[in-house]
Parts: sequence; structure tokens; C-alpha cells
Amino acid sequence: MEKFTKFQGIAAPMPLINIDTDMLIPKQFLKTIERTGLGKNLFYEMRYDQSGNIIKDFVLNFEPYSKSSIIVGGANFGCGSSREHAPWALKDFGIKCVISTSFADIFFNNCFKNGILAIVLSDKDRDTLMDDAQNTEKSVLTIDLENQIILRRNGDSIKFEVDDFKKYCLLNGLDDIGLTLKNFEKISEFEKNYTDKFSWS
Repeated sequence: MEKFTKFQGIAAPMPLINIDTDMLIPKQFLKTIERTGLGKNLFYEMRYDQSGNIIKDFVLNFEPYSKSSIIVGGANFGCGSSREHAPWALKDFGIKCVISTSFADIFFNNCFKNGILAIVLSDKDRDTLMDDAQNTEKSVLTIDLENQIILRRNGDSIKFEVDDFKKYCLLNGLDDIGLTLKNFEKISEFEKNYTDKFSWS
């Protein structure tokens, strides 16, 4: 998994509450087990009409938001089913950070496991960033995970909290497999000792 570093990106405003995982990636796109290629289907039913044409007034379909790497969303973001395809689609589109006042638990954890920083803020701080995102002259934010701050275009900053373990994994680019492989030598030693002790040959 790619290491999460300090970055600057365009924030897309999505004030709708209860954005669920079926809105993020509809069920017809869940047949794949590949983590790539889903970005084009993110928010499919909101981005395209029934003929597959782009809905021009949807936020991710016009400049500058079509290049967004941050979403400022409404409450209960990521509710619905537990499909891991939802963070896969966000990541493949280019989203590195989602900011809201609350997240569904499974989606929240899946974000971190897939290299996406999910930030929980107060209503006041989220609303401040939502206003910034809705103004194209202020919509660029800087996300500094190491120092746990969001830097606004006007120079002000907003602090955020993040679990120490989740922060460590993001900063070091460690998913569940990466964490396991950190103990590769111990695992190999165990396997060797186990084979020697319980050899059936």
C-alpha cells in the first residue's frame, strides 16, 4: 500500500447525508475482485443518466472537482452494506481523504485498510470546510496526517484526531498483508520449527 504523505488537493463538497455504499459503487459493479478500474463507476447513478451520458451538474463531473482528491461529506458517510469495493472505487478515482461528522463503522475501517484517511470533525469545522469546498477559489486543502491538521487556503488550520495505530499504518503504507509481512522472519522460523517437529516424511 502506498504511504500516506502530506498532500494538497481539491475538496469536493457533498453535503448530502447518508451517502451509502450502493451510491458509492452500485451492486452491478461488485463482480470483480480487482481493486483497480472502479473509479469510473464511482457514484455511477449520480454521475451518469440511464443512457450512460454524463450528468453535467454533478460535482465530480465538472472542473475543478473532477480532479478532487478530498471529499467533504454529510453525516453518516458510507452507511449501507459492508462492500469493500466502495473504498476501492474512491481510491481508484483519486480520493485520498474523506471528511465528515460521522461514518459507518465498517466503511470507516475499510478506508484506512485501503489507504484512505477518514477524518471525523465537529459540525462547525466540517461546515467551515464545506463552505471552502463550495468556493472554487478556496477549495484546495492541505492534509497533514503526521501533524493531524487540515490547512485551509486562507492559512487557518483545523486539528483532527486519528487513532494512533491507524495513523501508523497509513504513514508507513501498511495494510493487513503488510503488517503480517513485517513478521516474515518470525513466521518463517515458526514454519521451519513446526515442520521439523511434526514432519510426516
